[in-house]
Amino acid sequence: MADDKTTPSAKIDYRGFEPILTKYTSQPDSATLAFYRGHGGYDAARKALTEYEPDQIIELVKSSSLRGRGGAGFPCGLKWSFVPKKSPKPKYLVVNADESEPGTFKDRLILERDPHQLIEGVIISAYALDAHVAYCYIRGEFVAGFRTMQRAIDEAYAAGFLGDDVLGTGYSLHLTMHRGAGAYICGEETGLLSSLEGKRGTPKIKPPFPAVEGLFGCPTVVNNVETLACVPHIVNRGAEWFRSIGAAKGPGPKLLCVSGHVERPGVYEVPCGINLLDLINDLAGGVWKGRKLKAVVPGGSSAKVLAAHECDVATDFDSLAAKDTMLGSGGVIVMDETTDMVEALYNILRFYAHESCGQCTPCREGTGWLAKICGRVHHGEGRPEDLDEMIDLAERMCGRTICVLADAAAFPCTSFIRKFRPEFEAKIAAGKGHERRISIGGPLVHPGAISAHNQEKLAELHGGH
Repeated sequence: MADDKTTPSAKIDYRGFEPILTKYTSQPDSATLAFYRGHGGYDAARKALTEYEPDQIIELVKSSSLRGRGGAGFPCGLKWSFVPKKSPKPKYLVVNADESEPGTFKDRLILERDPHQLIEGVIISAYALDAHVAYCYIRGEFVAGFRTMQRAIDEAYAAGFLGDDVLGTGYSLHLTMHRGAGAYICGEETGLLSSLEGKRGTPKIKPPFPAVEGLFGCPTVVNNVETLACVPHIVNRGAEWFRSIGAAKGPGPKLLCVSGHVERPGVYEVPCGINLLDLINDLAGGVWKGRKLKAVVPGGSSAKVLAAHECDVATDFDSLAAKDTMLGSGGVIVMDETTDMVEALYNILRFYAHESCGQCTPCREGTGWLAKICGRVHHGEGRPEDLDEMIDLAERMCGRTICVLADAAAFPCTSFIRKFRPEFEAKIAAGKGHERRISIGGPLVHPGAISAHNQEKLAELHGGH
């Protein structure tokens, strides 16, 4: 096992980095319009609407190399360019604020502490797309975030930043909040759109892609909160400035959520590409209680786990992909040497089994099957063949469903077992899975634990045998 103080390789200089997206989030009244305008808020929106044509905004964002901060890391400007220039149907911009990936809580910070930054990003982005209606689909549990956003939207309407004549330019934009109902699957963009249409939140087959046929069958762009919050800064400071921050192929500021076994958990704004060990050991104060690092999930619970010796890596899209994992939603979950990896995987798999929408058989059946087998291992009922069975099942689930929820369960499953297999095997060896079990409609129990009355009933059911 690698020590948590393994020397990281020198990559991104982060020590002098000045926060951009979270610069004001700790200030009193940071969510108010007065505070936001006090440090230049909405200047970028005015600049975009008066000095740029919509196509020029798209090209500017393309040139900045901004990649989506919601999980997939797709180039933002390129995504916008897929929307037809001329369409008989209206175009829509949808904010994905359904932040439900375990280990992720960055968007919540913006929603609650700097909502006008997001609204300004929406204005500029909608203008670039020639969209006049935008929706913010927010996770139902984010009650404080919903209320703060709605107050900010009301302020923006009253001040002329939203409505039929934005900033006196003749451009109209209406922004509406929509609350989800706690379904993880609605974080997937087509599932989100289904829910927004008033239907059951089930993902849709692509193509057609939302940019061509999305909300209500119209061209639609769905962007993450953090992604849109970057847009005003690109307009104000330029694409070259944005590209100068962090990794070459995925530049800009990045919000990383550090949780688990560290001294200082929280949201950290860093140059995209900061070394993972620098993030953990320096900014987050190191592994707690003087313990050693055992493993890290670098991009939310759906990302493949990294063992301690693999954590000397840059936290950018391409570097983590080269390690066969992903930056994903930026949810960095740190586990110390005392962590029960079987229990950790069981917890993850139960989540995905619960959150599957049930539309695709490999996901509906596979996630539940994985959770049951892992639970059997965790509870001392495992069999030696269970581990290979889980890996085989997980690999058969990948790429065979409409959305990637099945993959989100399969990725941690295969990586946890392969990288920490001795721990799983020890659980099986220490258990009593070889002993006979009898089920009487509840948990599996030893025959000796069944009451005399129930033993008689079982005997009757089985003809006295």
